[in-house]
Amino acid sequence: MRFTIFQCERADHDGWLALRAALFPHRDAMALRDQMAHFAAHPGRHAQFLAIDEEGEPVGMSEVSLRGDPVPGTRSQPVAFLEAVYVVPHARRHGLARALVAQARAWGRARGCTEFASDALLANEASHALHRALGFEETSRIVCFRQAITE
Repeated sequence: MRFTIFQCERADHDGWLALRAALFPHRDAMALRDQMAHFAAHPGRHAQFLAIDEEGEPVGMSEVSLRGDPVPGTRSQPVAFLEAVYVVPHARRHGLARALVAQARAWGRARGCTEFASDALLANEASHALHRALGFEETSRIVCFRQAITE
């Protein structure tokens, strides 16, 4: 499979929205677009990379940010953080995720980062396997809790 990867800087890119909707099916389109607008408005802190196939169809994406807050398992700040990576099912197993993540890593390196981090839900074994295949090492597992404070 042949594909082209480019940095997407437009919050109104329909291909980016379609890929995000596939990755985050529980979120509504307005919430996804609001995040996209935020990312695009802060290019020094966020970057998005899209992959298109030979027909110009979007087949994958990665999103990366600079995190200045402490990231579990890291020793430096800021840290380039892989916020999302997604490849449509028919385009998997062709090196596309690896190429998209390499673009995200290079973006972080160009901004002075010496560490690249990510996370995955505890139950998402497929994501764990992908991260390991991409050279990430697991640093911790966590379950977070919250409670509303009421009077």
